[in-house]
Amino acid sequence: MRVIISAGGTGGHIYPALAIINKIKEKEPDSEFLYIGTHNRMEKDIVPEKGIPFKSIEMYGFNKRHLFKNFKTVKCLFKAFKDCRKMIKEFNPDVVIGVGGYVTVPVIMSAKKLGYKTFLHEQNALPGKSNKFLSKYCDLIGVSFESSLKYMPSGKAVMTGNPCSEDALRVPSLVKSSLSLSSSKKLVLIVMGSLGAGRVSKFLENELLKFKDKDYEILFVTGKSSYDDVMSHSYPDNVKIIPFYEGLTRVMKKTDLMVSRAGASTLSEIIALKVPTILIPSPYVANNHQYLNALDLVNKEAAFMIEEKDLQDGVLFKQVDSLIYDNKKLSEIKDNLQKMQVKDSATLIYENLKGLINSNEKDK
Repeated sequence: MRVIISAGGTGGHIYPALAIINKIKEKEPDSEFLYIGTHNRMEKDIVPEKGIPFKSIEMYGFNKRHLFKNFKTVKCLFKAFKDCRKMIKEFNPDVVIGVGGYVTVPVIMSAKKLGYKTFLHEQNALPGKSNKFLSKYCDLIGVSFESSLKYMPSGKAVMTGNPCSEDALRVPSLVKSSLSLSSSKKLVLIVMGSLGAGRVSKFLENELLKFKDKDYEILFVTGKSSYDDVMSHSYPDNVKIIPFYEGLTRVMKKTDLMVSRAGASTLSEIIALKVPTILIPSPYVANNHQYLNALDLVNKEAAFMIEEKDLQDGVLFKQVDSLIYDNKKLSEIKDNLQKMQVKDSATLIYENLKGLINSNEKDK
C-alpha cells in the first residue's frame, strides 16, 4: 500500500497518525509512506525519528487578533496547495489520510482534486475546524466518539475509535517496584498535560499534603516544565513525584484511579484499559473540546469530571479518597468503559482504507 498521511501541531493528531502507519506496516510490511507536516511544529522532529519519510510545508492557522498576519497565511496556503499537488503526483499514493490539524487542508483538498481516495480521522467529540471543513472533500471519515457522527455528512462517517487504543493494549504492564511503588497498595496516578498545567500543579502542591498517612500511593507525573516548582515543596512518603514517564500506558495498567486531562488520545487509552478516572479538562484548548470529550464519558457514567475553575481546597482529595475505597463504583465505571470500547480500532481503520482502495480499483 502506498500512503500519504498528514497530521500536525499536537501529539493528539500525530500519535494516532503513527498508530495508523504502524497498523498498515503490520498488515502490509512492504507499504510505502510519505508524511506531510508543518515545517515548525512537533511532527518535524517526531516523524523523521521514526524513520518515516517526511516532507514539510509552511502553514499557519488564521489569526483572529492580528488580521494583518493572515496575508502571510493566505500566501503560504496558496504555495502549500502547489507543493502538495507536486508531492502527491510524484508519490502517486493509493490513499491520502488526514488526521487533524490545519496542515491537512491543502493535502486533502489537493488529493481530492487530483482524483485520489481520501480518508479523515477525527479524535475529538467535537470535530476540529479543519476536519469539519474537509468533511465535504473526503471519501470517508473515521470518528472516535459516537457523538461526533452528527457533525459529519450523512453516510460518510464510520465509528472507528482512536487507533492509539490498540497500541495501549499491547504494551507490558509496569513493574511497580521499578518506580519504588508498593505492589500491595492501590495506586492513584495524576497526570497533567503541558497546556495550563502550571495552575493545576500549583493547586496540587497543597492538595497532595492531605493524602498523608493514607494506605494507598499517589504518583504525580508533573511534566518537565512544572517539575522543579513542584519539587520545591515537601510531600508525604506515600506521594511520589516524577517529571515524565516514557510509555505511560504501562503505568495505567497498574492504576486503580487516575486524575487526568481529557485529550483525545488519553481518553482512548483510558477506555481501552478501563481505568477509572477523574477528568480535569483543559480550558485552554480550541472550542473547549476537552470538556466535550470528558462530557461524553461522564454522560455514560464512565468517568467523573471536575472543571479547573472548581478546583477549590479539598475538592480533589475528597473525591479521590471516597472513590479509591468504593470498589463497587470502580467496578461499575470499568463496566461502562468496556461498553465504550471499539475493539481493534487501528485494524478497523486499516480495513476501511482497504475498502476505499478496492473501490478505487473498481472505478477504474
